[in-house]
Amino acid sequence: MATKSNGVHQEQRPTTPSSSLQPEPNPLRKMILVASIATGIQFGWALQLSLLTPYVQLLGIPHTWAAFIWLCGPISGMLVQPTVGYYSDRCSSRFGRRTPFIVAGTALVAIAVILIGFAADIGHACGDSPDKTPKVRAVGAFVVGFWILDVANNMLQGPCRALLADLAEERASKTRTANAFFSFFIAIGNVMGYAAGAYRKLYKIFPFTRTSACDLYCANLKSCFFISIALLISLDAIALSCIREKPFVLPPGETKSLNGSTKKRSPVPFFGELFGALKGLPRAMWVLLLVTCLNWIAWFPFLLFDTDWMGKEVYGGEVGQGSAYDKGVRAGALGLMLNSVVLGVMSLAIGPLARGVGGVKRLWGIVNLVLAICLAMTVLVTKAAEHHWRVVAHRGGHHVSDQLPSGVKIGALTVFAVLGIPLAITYSIPFALASIFSASSGAGQGLSLGVLNLAIVIPQMFVSVTSGPWDALFGGGNLPAFVVAAIAATASAILSFTMLPSPPPDTKIDVNGGGGH
Repeated sequence: MATKSNGVHQEQRPTTPSSSLQPEPNPLRKMILVASIATGIQFGWALQLSLLTPYVQLLGIPHTWAAFIWLCGPISGMLVQPTVGYYSDRCSSRFGRRTPFIVAGTALVAIAVILIGFAADIGHACGDSPDKTPKVRAVGAFVVGFWILDVANNMLQGPCRALLADLAEERASKTRTANAFFSFFIAIGNVMGYAAGAYRKLYKIFPFTRTSACDLYCANLKSCFFISIALLISLDAIALSCIREKPFVLPPGETKSLNGSTKKRSPVPFFGELFGALKGLPRAMWVLLLVTCLNWIAWFPFLLFDTDWMGKEVYGGEVGQGSAYDKGVRAGALGLMLNSVVLGVMSLAIGPLARGVGGVKRLWGIVNLVLAICLAMTVLVTKAAEHHWRVVAHRGGHHVSDQLPSGVKIGALTVFAVLGIPLAITYSIPFALASIFSASSGAGQGLSLGVLNLAIVIPQMFVSVTSGPWDALFGGGNLPAFVVAAIAATASAILSFTMLPSPPPDTKIDVNGGGGH
């Protein structure tokens, strides 16, 4: 049976996941709407990165153990992302395959931010003393909320990226465009999140947030999270009201495998199918996983402790002692906002830059060298700041953060800003390459993006477990982890130049799989 569409004779095919969406008259507009959900997701994530590590330490968890809190993210990502991607491929809800998971993820985000924001109040109500640390009950509420938040973020990001792949009309060029838009809206969310984190008077919008158990810093955190969830719900509602997915139905007795093929139902469990499929990955995917793994080993120490680095090493402050640390954290939030502006501009320039340097693999290698240089520069900035504070102490002066030399401030903020260039590539190119490389072997989005997520969360687990003890081994602080990160970035650049295959200029991609990030 055949039909005609736009004058082109087409053979009618049965409904499959790749055709589960209705024909879209304006796919670019639809892609932009779906990608905009990343703004709401990243707004909350930016608050996590800039405010939660200092908040954890204010609750009484020492720096050495604070890194273990971040194990929530990689563990939930390793389990949730592939699972959500797998079942979203097979979801037969009348609302579509991706929409139910996006809505459920948003609901969990709302629950999580309430637990995190009100952790100090919950702890106080359960018996924590406001004058003693650690506040054990508050920490317990925080950790539960943090786990739920990471599960929710993984439930959101995977289906959003998969929905973008569905809308990309099975073309590699459109897949790269979709991921570039996603990266751009991540930058918008970052700017908004870091700007909110740097503003000290947001609590005045929600005056009830400041309580006897929750000081000004805590009240601002609550207020930021309220704005975050309102933004996310609004963007979800706009995008999902414009994207109408058709319910997906497979023929009776058949199921969809992770590599995109239709087959008879099998008793093999999901994870058995996932790890069995790993054996059939093409060499290009294995190289991509290795480069990605090293890349994220380089990124996570800075992403986890950037504002803490500004508060301690650059501004010379201590948690809960004086105002220096708090001013450093706010300066770090400003640096992250500058980082996000560069990230947004760079996201829109990836295509022209890749063509200018001879391909995406060369571009990725170049920006990984930029990442390594910036991480090494944190050592120079720290040593300059430490020299200044030693001179002030030797002269008998008081430790006033406003006296930090402008050259040191500019150097630190420059590191933040320049890091926006490699971050744009990290948020875009690996995901597009995973789709392209897996398409050549017949694998779908669920396999490619789910496996790529493993190459992200495993390094995060490694960094979370080792960074605290590693820093303590060298006397505390963040520099030892940053140095290791610079070495990993250099190794990632070398492998990108020498081993990573170049993708074809355009390839038709099987978008039958679920997403993962």
